Amino acid sequence: MFELSAFDLSLLLTLALLAGLVDSIIGGGGMIQVPALFAALPGFPPATLLSVNKFASVIGTIGATIQYAKVNKIPWALVMMSSSVAFFASVGGAYLVTQIPTEWIRGALPFLLMALLIFNIKSSAGLVHQPKHQHHQQKAIASTGAGVIGFYDGFLGPGAGAFYKMLYTRVLGYDFLRAAAPAKCLNIASNLGALCVFLFLGFFDWKIGVALAVANLMGSQIGTRIAIKHGNTFIRKGFFILATALIIKTFYDAFLK
Repeated sequence: MFELSAFDLSLLLTLALLAGLVDSIIGGGGMIQVPALFAALPGFPPATLLSVNKFASVIGTIGATIQYAKVNKIPWALVMMSSSVAFFASVGGAYLVTQIPTEWIRGALPFLLMALLIFNIKSSAGLVHQPKHQHHQQKAIASTGAGVIGFYDGFLGPGAGAFYKMLYTRVLGYDFLRAAAPAKCLNIASNLGALCVFLFLGFFDWKIGVALAVANLMGSQIGTRIAIKHGNTFIRKGFFILATALIIKTFYDAFLK
């Protein structure tokens, strides 16, 4: 059982809705939802709060994926193979995070994000749909990238959705709108992988999870409509804003907190 004041519950649900909205457009909704959970429920085990975040994110992301799939066809052969890799890599990452310290990755993450942000600013990635590789090469590249990012998502997680989108836009040559559904399929897979580990270990709260999932889903439906309406340029600007925010947050968490 959990106890929340009406104000805390309303604030938590509002932030979950906002997280779903942001995540559906550019990724990174966990930056909003995870701190909100830790602030509202300080007495809960961290693993329980992380599993609740994963569950709500999965529901919201599925809703967003359905909306994006109505606009652009999903390359299912590519997505299914790389999603399977992301799922199992995330399982490994989520298990490993319970066994070893993560401080060294926390310290390296903001600098990695900064390099990737600069790398993307200097290109027109995401604005034009120009796939760079043949089908068999796409599968190999997408699966390799999904494995690395999926492991990271299970192990640590901040910005994994943005990394998946970067994989499709910068590496595979998709534009942002066509990259949205495939990237979100990978994000669903790695979230499910980590969630399975948390559920197996008994870390979950259904009441909080379902409440946040509903709010996250509502936000994702609003966000996808905004993204589809305003197109690639709008999403690209939002992506850069998110990457900058991730750099600031991960630097603070690693060195100043």
